[in-house]
Amino acid sequence: MQKINSFLWFENQAEEAANFYVSVFTHAFGSESGEKSSKIVSTTQYGEAGPGTKGSFMIINFKLQGQDFIALNGGPVKEIFFTPSISFYVPCKTQKEVDILWKNFSPGGKVLMKLDKYPFSEKYGWIQDRFGISWQLNLTGDSTSINPLLMFTRDLNGQAETAINFYTLLFNDSKINRIFPYPAGEKNIGIMHASFNLNGQEFMAMDGGKDHDFSFTPAISFVINCESQQEVDEYWEKLSSGGEKGQCGWLKDKFGVSWQVVPTVLGKLMSDPDPNKSKSVMQVMLKMTKLEIDQLEQAYKNS
Repeated sequence: MQKINSFLWFENQAEEAANFYVSVFTHAFGSESGEKSSKIVSTTQYGEAGPGTKGSFMIINFKLQGQDFIALNGGPVKEIFFTPSISFYVPCKTQKEVDILWKNFSPGGKVLMKLDKYPFSEKYGWIQDRFGISWQLNLTGDSTSINPLLMFTRDLNGQAETAINFYTLLFNDSKINRIFPYPAGEKNIGIMHASFNLNGQEFMAMDGGKDHDFSFTPAISFVINCESQQEVDEYWEKLSSGGEKGQCGWLKDKFGVSWQVVPTVLGKLMSDPDPNKSKSVMQVMLKMTKLEIDQLEQAYKNS
């Protein structure tokens, strides 16, 4: 199981978006099997316990180029909306791959950096698709993994390197791959581009400047799959320090990035074919802040 999953909060378009992304990436890279597959993995519907309409799609798990994503139909929440503060960097082997992705993301979308030749790339573009998700497409000569990219803006500008150090110390099997600071004399400060690994998964980061009118929101969060209560406790306390603890395992860290600290057993309990069991687990979970495995399992057993 992938340790950290990208989690996308949609008002009611999760299924449509997931199917769209799987189709686009399959078109661009081919219907590969195994590690680089793009496919819908599973779906979960709302039950009687809510909070959505019974029978409607709640969660869609899907893969893009082998990377795990989760899409939620979470309904409208004022402070939850997509911004370019978290985008997805897609390295492409051929110009055809770049062109297919760009063509499909363009209708109803917004160009953030036009598809063109730049000093750092023969072909690169940054685009926000019609659902609001931002993609950075780069011709690198190698189609490797899709990487989340964190852009630190406004009051957080200049904090990218501090955040990278914080994250790589927190997660096992983590390291900083490379950091390129802005050249002397540039208007911006901090990091122009950085790559780092968390639990073996590649992430990227940059300082984006103070002038942007957006920052991080919970619309894109990162789910940490935990095997034990000890692991849940450790990530919950360390990530929320200086940040904000929320409901149902959600938190914001001190940089404003949202995380979900989730025991892996929760998925098994929630997917039980007995609706009474999944309902009981859901009702208990909705009352929690940090998720407690023993209480979830007790609710499952008692139903």
